[in-house]
Amino acid sequence: MKPQAKEQLHWMVQLALDMQYAAADRLELQPRTPVAEAWEQASAFCRVPMEVLAEHVAARFELPVAELARVEPHAVKLLPEKLARRHGVMPVREDDRRLVVATADPGNFEAEDDLVFACGRSLQFEVASPNAILDAQAEHYANAHGPLAARLEDDLTRVVEVLEEAGPEAVDASEVESAPIIKLTNFILSDAVRQRASDIHMEPGRSEGTVRIRVDGVMRTLLQLPMAALNRVITRVKIMGKLDIADRLRPQDGRARIQVETRNLELRISTVPTREAEKCVVRLLDHSTAPTLQGLELPGPEYARIERLLSQRSGIVVVTGPTGSGKTTTLYAAIRQLATGEINIMTVENPVEYELPGITQIQVEPKQKVSFPSALRAILRQDPDVILVGEIRDLETAGIALQASMTGHLVLATLHTNDAASAIERLLDLGLDRAGVAASLRGAVAQRLVRRLCEKCAIPVEGDLTRDEQRMADRFGVKPVRRAVGCPACGKSGYHGRMAVLEVLVTTPALSALVSGGRCAAELHRAAVAGGMRELLMNGLARVTDGNTTLQEVARVLGTDSGGEETAEPAVALEPTAAARVLVVDDDRVQRKAARRLLESAGFQVDEAADGSAGLKKLRGGTPYGLMILDYTMPDLDGLEVLREVRGNDATQVLPVIVATAQEDEGLEARLMDEGADDYIRKPLDPARFIARVKAALRRARV
Repeated sequence: MKPQAKEQLHWMVQLALDMQYAAADRLELQPRTPVAEAWEQASAFCRVPMEVLAEHVAARFELPVAELARVEPHAVKLLPEKLARRHGVMPVREDDRRLVVATADPGNFEAEDDLVFACGRSLQFEVASPNAILDAQAEHYANAHGPLAARLEDDLTRVVEVLEEAGPEAVDASEVESAPIIKLTNFILSDAVRQRASDIHMEPGRSEGTVRIRVDGVMRTLLQLPMAALNRVITRVKIMGKLDIADRLRPQDGRARIQVETRNLELRISTVPTREAEKCVVRLLDHSTAPTLQGLELPGPEYARIERLLSQRSGIVVVTGPTGSGKTTTLYAAIRQLATGEINIMTVENPVEYELPGITQIQVEPKQKVSFPSALRAILRQDPDVILVGEIRDLETAGIALQASMTGHLVLATLHTNDAASAIERLLDLGLDRAGVAASLRGAVAQRLVRRLCEKCAIPVEGDLTRDEQRMADRFGVKPVRRAVGCPACGKSGYHGRMAVLEVLVTTPALSALVSGGRCAAELHRAAVAGGMRELLMNGLARVTDGNTTLQEVARVLGTDSGGEETAEPAVALEPTAAARVLVVDDDRVQRKAARRLLESAGFQVDEAADGSAGLKKLRGGTPYGLMILDYTMPDLDGLEVLREVRGNDATQVLPVIVATAQEDEGLEARLMDEGADDYIRKPLDPARFIARVKAALRRARV
């Protein structure tokens, strides 16, 4: 990546470089990046807490750090809420001639001029993070003027009383254009935006309805409303989306644009008839927040593999996962990295979720006969270098994408599959031929989103684990580092924001040969792991050990269906043999813990060693081991060298040894057996087969 020219550096990037933050040289922010986004990306990308970042910003601008816990009510009244929110500031204290204001952008002289004019006093800036300022605004302006819901309460009651006898069919446009209904609708929309919601669900009931919002992938209740009020809010939303308010018997879709404070958002509106009313779902799309690939905070190995896929000049790269797993966001981040101005990039989407300059984006419009296949055919006549297909869902789209990929175009697309290797099976199921998929598929990225622990309230795990934590630790073989608590900033959930957990399959010649040969998905998965792919569960547990999330969150998102076979329970109950002690030697902590969990569930006692030298030291320590599970690929001493040491020592030469490896070398098994291995098993570990092999090795040793 080319470094930014110094005169083009965002001041936050320069600060990160001066402070020598980790990965600061990879932080990319355009000079006009909004200040809140700059703070968020710098904090997340460089792993610097907002509070620490505020101290460094204050020192850079030679200003104090604002004490927002000591906001004076008189100061709040001097600055109108609308102006404070527009410029992202919070009045802190005042005297006869000066107003002290907290800001996250001390170099914003335009804001300074506006604030001086509004309050009639000289201004002094102090520094606080954007999130801290938003929290203070929500607390103090609400206290000064009363919560919006309370201000609406009387008007809403009167409207409901007047209209209570009229059924939902009687609602017309004039009723929903009344001030209380407009205020209530605006309150729902603005509060959903403030809480970072991605969707709003307006759900009817018998006597009252519920408005719920989805925040970080999880639903939470916003408010309960009488059905008379909810029907009118839904009708108001339908008017905003130019839908037919008289038609309540058919599903409808529409869109609208709104401005909340300084943010422009697009609403995707969907209504469906229910038994007695309508349900309305509104998706909130902020076209201005398309992230960069660096801003996604991907683990180093996965980031490098994705960059390798994007360096291709032809072929297909697919991103897979369920709805809401961040596939489109990842693709947009990839597109932003590719959009250097030197190539022609075109997209076909439904809907267009982010608007990117310098890229031709086509919206699928069935009513205008613009479909994925028709748009793709037209794009191929537009001399594209890179084509993004919102979703491959039928043979026609898949066939055109395949043809494009084989004629010098890089095609990026999404699919709905559980893991990366299953993307190959999905393309074949659509009707593509094996030879074409083997030749054109460059790689697949499987993705999920897990919630990030709230930095304001998460606490370290010290002492004993809770019962739930212990159960999860036993299940996954990993101890949590931090614990979710809950505070006003995260809506009492303990989490704030989300991050990607993914696995990146890069097609190798060996994998292509397996695809052409008609091998099953399980074999393709094993080949992908042998080619360097880290599985979803492994990356999810790494997020836990890094202190970014919790085991409960990994279990909620990944469960046991994480794309790896080692998380499944044994298919049949296996009777434990004598309580032999097993030594597991593996430099991969996640694989080591997975093996331990399976062995302990079968009744074995287990010790671990993180490398070959540590394993040999444990063997010499006098503990009587009945079996050793030995990883083949390790730094320092590899599995073959350890095996030779074990067999060359009189005390351990009869110890049963099972070697585990992800390599697809057909001659490796024979070589290991010649060196004295008792058995050989492939990774990822199949639970039933693994335990059966362990028991068989122990039985042979007793004969």
